[in-house]
Order: sequence, then C-alpha cells, then structure tokens
Amino acid sequence: MIEVLTIGRVGVDIYPREVGSRLEDVETFGKFLGGSATNVAVAAARLGKRAAVITRTGNDPFGRFVHRALRDFGVDDEWVVAVPDLPTPVTFCEIFPPDEFPLYFYRLPIAPDLCIEPAEIPADVVRAVPIYWSTLTGLSRQPSRDAHRHAWEVRRRTDHTVIDLDYRPMFWDDVSDARAAAGEALSHCTIAIGNRDECEVAVGERDPERAAAALLDRGVRIAVVKQGPRGVLVRTDRESEVIPAVSVDVVNGLGAGDAFGGAFCASLLDGLPVVDAVRRANAAGAMVAARLECSAAMPTSAELDAFVEDAGGRR
Repeated sequence: MIEVLTIGRVGVDIYPREVGSRLEDVETFGKFLGGSATNVAVAAARLGKRAAVITRTGNDPFGRFVHRALRDFGVDDEWVVAVPDLPTPVTFCEIFPPDEFPLYFYRLPIAPDLCIEPAEIPADVVRAVPIYWSTLTGLSRQPSRDAHRHAWEVRRRTDHTVIDLDYRPMFWDDVSDARAAAGEALSHCTIAIGNRDECEVAVGERDPERAAAALLDRGVRIAVVKQGPRGVLVRTDRESEVIPAVSVDVVNGLGAGDAFGGAFCASLLDGLPVVDAVRRANAAGAMVAARLECSAAMPTSAELDAFVEDAGGRR
C-alpha cells in the first residue's frame, strides 16, 4: 500500500558543479531528478516509506530519465504519464551560498505536470493513502487545477491532507490568483506548510504567529511556518512551538524544503508527535542544505538518525 502520495511538479535539474559562478560562465553541470512534489516523494522513499507521485513528463529522453530515476529511488511511477507534444521541463540554478540560489525554469509553452487530467487521479489510492501531498503550483493552470479539485473531493479532507504553499510568482499571472487558489486549497487540507512569504500570499500575514493562527482559522489542523535561520513554528489548536534552526555550512538551499516535507511525512507515519515530526524534518532539511543536489541528497533513515544524534540539534 502506498503511504505517501504526492502530486505536482517534475523535471530535470541541471545544476552547476561550479559553486559561485554565473550560468554564462559555468562549464560543468550535473543532471538530477527534480520538481518539488517529486522530491518530497523521493525524500519519503529514502526514509523507508512507500511513496508515489502523480505527474506527467514529455515523451522524450528526459522523460525516460525521470522514470528511471524514480524507480532507482524506490518511488512508484505508475501514475507518471507522458504528454506527447511537450518537452520534459528542465530547471537551471546558480549557487551562491549561503542564501542566493536563483532558479531558471524552462516550462513553456506549458509544463506536462500542469496537464494532469482529473481522469488520471487514482481515486481509490487518493482516498486511502495515509498522506496526500499537493502544492499551490498545481493550481496555477488547467487542467491540473481541476485534477487537484477532483482529488480533494475524493479525499474529503481526510488526515493527513497536506498543502505545500509553494508559491513561485513566475507560475502565476497575478498574485491575487495565487491567493484565491491558496484559499481554496486550505478549505480542503488538514496541514499547511509554507515560509513567511508564502503565508503572506495565502492568508495575508507574514508574522509567523499571526500566519499560523490564520491558517488554523481556515480549517487546517497543523500549521507549519518556516522562518529560515529563526527556525520553524509549528502550531495546532493544542500547542505552539518554535523549533530552532540547525546550524550547517549551506551549499545549496534549494532542496531543503522538500527534504523537510518528506521527513515530516515519514515522521508522522512513524507515529511521532507533531512537534517531534517537525524537529526531525528540520534536521533533514539542514542535511540537504549542506549538499549540492536535491533528490540525490535526500538522507536515508540511518543518515538522518546519525545526524540528529551527532548534531544534538546543532542549534
């Protein structure tokens, strides 16, 4: 049985091997599986969970690479379907630690992962899976928007239904469209995760406490607000706690949020209390921030256990 099912972005990350260089000067790149929802599935699978992703690729060599990489990471690719006339997206980045990692998305005329049709949603799996994870980006275009709506209708706000408030302005015509989509998503989900900027888009609040309160007012049961070096706020109707940031030498911060997501899912499946699940997820994010890759950098359970024990929180 699938334990973590994600839906959304997939692609191929083309990341420079040369840290601190602009793309026009880079001569050596690495090729990695990418896309936020896909990375979350990979992160959960690396931690021993049965994970799958609903997405679409092009019918091209990069699409074949996506299937092979998913299988190599232990992620079920049954619901990864090719779109005949569109290319598999590629994403380039520049790496300037500790906090400058500009992304360049090549997803035109439309990314295949925004062409997921409602009929492609495996309703029985969506209904039964312990954790169902979607992202705000999936609501930015049709037919993906209707596919997400259909999945939520099937699921009926069952725990744990997660919305990653993953807001990237280049995917939207206007921020007001993203705000409306976030409001719709929150009405279907039980867990919301986002950074301060994303919370401001979703609920109009940047202050972590007010943002978390606003998310709970929208009906979610767990609100997670990431604050960068100030840590992570997790709030439910019973508790509120800030988990301190873990100190690492940052190499590439782009995969940290997806590592956080996969580890959070795995920790909930392991029965950890919510605050402890966020604490472990925070450590996984720190581990990946100290590595170059995203999907290929996701820690195994043994690696994460050793890091947590050795770091002692490394606050």
